[in-house]
Amino acid sequence: MELTRKQFDILVALTSSHCSLTQRELEKTTNYSLGTINRTMKELSEAGFVSNGAITMAGLTALEPYRAKRAVFIAAGFGTRLVPITFNTPKPLVRIHGVRIIDRLIDACLEAGINEIYIVRGYLAEQFDQLLYKYPMIKFLENPVYNEANNISSSLVARHLLSNAYVFEADLLLSNPAIIKKYHYTSDFLAIKKERSDDWCFKVKEGIIVEEMVGAEGNDIWQMVGISYWNEMDGHKLCQDISDVYLSPGGKERYWEQVPLVYRKEHYAVEVRECYEEDIIEIDTFKELKAVDKTYDV
Repeated sequence: MELTRKQFDILVALTSSHCSLTQRELEKTTNYSLGTINRTMKELSEAGFVSNGAITMAGLTALEPYRAKRAVFIAAGFGTRLVPITFNTPKPLVRIHGVRIIDRLIDACLEAGINEIYIVRGYLAEQFDQLLYKYPMIKFLENPVYNEANNISSSLVARHLLSNAYVFEADLLLSNPAIIKKYHYTSDFLAIKKERSDDWCFKVKEGIIVEEMVGAEGNDIWQMVGISYWNEMDGHKLCQDISDVYLSPGGKERYWEQVPLVYRKEHYAVEVRECYEEDIIEIDTFKELKAVDKTYDV
C-alpha cells in the first residue's frame, strides 16, 4: 500500500531506533501532535506495519519503495576556480585534512545503505581508478564531452540511473553524514535557509521549489546545496527530459538541475530539504581551500 506522509515519517522514525518508541518519544522525533501519533500508530498497527511500538518486517517492506537505491556523482569537470591544485588532480580527489573530498560523500552513502555507486568522470578520468582500492563497488561512467558542454552532459550519461537515486556534485565537503538519508517520501533538494544569497538559490512556496536563480533576498530563499534525491517516477521523467533539453538549442550550456527546476519544471514538484552551514560546504576557490586546510597556505 502507498503510505501517507505521516505514516512514512513515523515508520522512518521507528527504523532509527533499536527498540520500540513511546508515543511521547515519537512526538519529539517527528513534531507531530500526540493525537496525530495516536491515530497514525493505530493505522500502522492495523496494517501490520508496527507491533508494540516497533516496526515489523511488513513495515520495512512498506518503506522499500521509498529507499534510496543508488548514488550518482557528477565528477567530470575541470574545477577551474581551484587551480593550481586541479592542474594535476580532479577536484573531487583533492585532499582536505588528508581525506579526499569525495570519500566523505561515498562513506555517507554506504552508511545509509546505498551500495550502488556511479561516478561520471571526464577530466583526468584515470585518476579516479584509485578509488577502487577503497570502494570496489564503484562503477564509472565516461563523459566524452565534459570539456565542451556543461554538467548536463554528465547527467545525460547517467540519465537511465536516476530513479530512487541521489545525485551529488562530487566536490562538496561533508561534515554531517547524517544528512544523507536512507528513505525519502518524494524528490527533494538540499538547501540552506537564508535571508539573502549571492549564490545559486531557490524560491520556495509551501515547501516546494518554485524558482531557481542566482542571488536573491527575502522570505523563502534557500541557498542550493548540490545534493538531490529523485524518486522512481521523477527519475523516469528525468531520463527523457534531460535528453530533450540537452538536444534543444543551447542545451549543452545548461546545468543539469535546470532541467527539473527551470526548463521542465511543470513536470515536477521538488521539495526543499533543510540542512545547515555546518553540515556541508562547497570549496569553490583556492582561497577557500586554504581557509579550510592550512596545509595549502604556503
